[in-house]
Amino acid sequence: MQMHADVIENKTMEFVALTAGDQLFCIEIRQILELRRWTPVTALPHSPADVLGVINLRGAVIPIIDLAARFGLPSIERNARNVIVIVACDDQTVGLLVQSVSEILTVEADQIQETPDVQSEETRRSVVGVFSADEDLIRILDLRAVIHTTGEP
Repeated sequence: MQMHADVIENKTMEFVALTAGDQLFCIEIRQILELRRWTPVTALPHSPADVLGVINLRGAVIPIIDLAARFGLPSIERNARNVIVIVACDDQTVGLLVQSVSEILTVEADQIQETPDVQSEETRRSVVGVFSADEDLIRILDLRAVIHTTGEP
């Protein structure tokens, strides 16, 4: 398995399951700072289509990324039921707009399978593994790849 070392450092990991673009993803729980209800954002000129704008979070200006749009899926229709997942990766804090957050999942490292070879470098960078939960396959996101655009560290 070729997952990042920080994802598999422990035998048991905890993830927060979320839905974006009607697809199931998860983020390692220790990368999540908080969950917030949708709030209108301040748009920034010339920003990429998946960057909705910024919000003021207790004095810090945080960019908000539409996670579905980032993955080339239909953009999330913004409404009061959506969730902004505030995450920290390296020294950057961003918000990810998702349709919903469903549960905390505890997963054994040996349950995680390698990301299938789908001939997409972007997919291999963004999804570090998959695992089954009930009858669903859930993709584990690498926040570094999701947050940083091509050419950034």
